[in-house]
Amino acid sequence: MKIVFAGTPEVAVPTLDALVEAGHEVLGVVTRPDAPAGRGKKLTASPVAVRAQELGLEVVKPQHPRDEDFVGWLTAKQPEACPVVAYGALVPEHVLAIPTHGWVNLHFSLLPAWRGAAPVQRSIMAGESLTGATTFRLVPELDAGPVYGSITEPIGELDTSADLLARLAGRGAGLMVDTLASIASGAQPQPQPAEGISLAPKITVAETRIDWSQPAQQIAAMVRGAHPSPGAWTTLEGQRFKVSLARVASLPDAVDVLRPGQLHATKRQLLVGTGDHPLELLQVQAFGKKQMAGADWARGVHQLPEAFDTDGAQA
Repeated sequence: MKIVFAGTPEVAVPTLDALVEAGHEVLGVVTRPDAPAGRGKKLTASPVAVRAQELGLEVVKPQHPRDEDFVGWLTAKQPEACPVVAYGALVPEHVLAIPTHGWVNLHFSLLPAWRGAAPVQRSIMAGESLTGATTFRLVPELDAGPVYGSITEPIGELDTSADLLARLAGRGAGLMVDTLASIASGAQPQPQPAEGISLAPKITVAETRIDWSQPAQQIAAMVRGAHPSPGAWTTLEGQRFKVSLARVASLPDAVDVLRPGQLHATKRQLLVGTGDHPLELLQVQAFGKKQMAGADWARGVHQLPEAFDTDGAQA
């Protein structure tokens, strides 16, 4: 099939590779413009742009897919379909109509659940044990188009959003290949159910500040969903303190009940009190330090602080 691929971040690269390997004629690749990255804020091409260039494919980087130059370019290419993974811009209706079979999106949830920018993070933060990926035809309404196919994926007890997204990106690439094959065979997408719709807006830094009065399991899920970006955080002696991985603690007999935010260290664990059970902090990053195991950080401090700050934290 003659296609134009659209995508931007690293999670879109496996699908591009899979489509090339499957023998599709990739007429070009659409990605977001170069953006500042790293400490020096140097303009850097997207991972998809880098991979496309390695594959010898034509790359275009419109400021917006409604730009006249881009519309003319896409029209001239006459693609049969535009597979898209995490492109990062809304495609207007008249541009959606250019490919014969439209734009076919790979979304990392079981639609209609978790429509929006952060489906993987939101599914983990909600405490779910199962998610998946869905291919569907793009329509003007956000993630509401008719569905071609889906796969399911269990959410592990210690899965972060990075872990889960990596697995979904790999398996989703195969789903996209299968979807284009079914489209070529005449398959038609089916409308999404009217029930079971949930939204997955972008995660903000403000909402990933840890509230130690919440239940331990809820905090652990938020921490895993927020990693690696924007990251769960609290403050300790007025400084930002990040938590990258946590779980409900398996307690030594000698540990008493901890009040919310109170710290306690054993030889192998860093514990903190919550609204119910103590939480074990598996991976942490103190201000100005590298990420490390919680127990290692506790052993390295001169004296373990009594508790995390509970108010007056700096956002």
